[in-house]
Amino acid sequence: MLELLFGLHCVEAALRQPERVVELWLAAERDDARLQKLAQTAENSGVRLHRVKRQQLDHMVGHERHQGVVLQVRPAEARSESFLEQLLIDLDVAPFLLILDGITDPHNLGACLRSADAAGVHAVITPRDKACGLTPVVRKVACGAAETVPFVQVTNLARSLRMLRDNSVFLVGAAGETETSLYQADLRGPLALVMGAEGKGLRRLTREHCDLLVRIPMAGSVESLNVSVATGICLFEALRQRTS
Repeated sequence: MLELLFGLHCVEAALRQPERVVELWLAAERDDARLQKLAQTAENSGVRLHRVKRQQLDHMVGHERHQGVVLQVRPAEARSESFLEQLLIDLDVAPFLLILDGITDPHNLGACLRSADAAGVHAVITPRDKACGLTPVVRKVACGAAETVPFVQVTNLARSLRMLRDNSVFLVGAAGETETSLYQADLRGPLALVMGAEGKGLRRLTREHCDLLVRIPMAGSVESLNVSVATGICLFEALRQRTS
């Protein structure tokens, strides 16, 4: 089944994989340099190109903010457990992974993917059930990161956590009730950061598989952060330690 992608960053990233691309629609009312570049890239790759009224694009994507560009692609399949196992074998540096324990909001997932790409994460791992997948909204919010960061959906998250531990990957979970600060943790070696779902946090079984639980110190009156904000903070503290 084909799917529609929209948004400039997302479409630019998808066009780098022309084997997946079917058709491109551009808003006829917009003719700036950025859309001209997209049109040229599409024509060079043999992609069918259409200039249409913006209202048609609105109708195609359900009035999402498309920025004047919609792309039809063959969907990229999420990776599986076997990809993750092979990744650990192939990496010649310490693994840096992000595990999302059941995030259901596509905007949060997209933002987490964007932060993961910026921090140099090797793969993002989620459970296949009761969690958001790579929807068009996720790809739009991710601003191209969904096309570059390997996205692994596993059927049994607890089993995958055990596999990572067996491969000497240190599992660090974020939990607000623990006493250990994020900034006290050593995040420099083979690492998987484990973030809980919106409002619920880590599930019990996921928490039990973590080697360490950490919290983000809070100086104000709010008790918790949005999961995508918390993910960004944890990822970049890890990146700081790993590059210092």
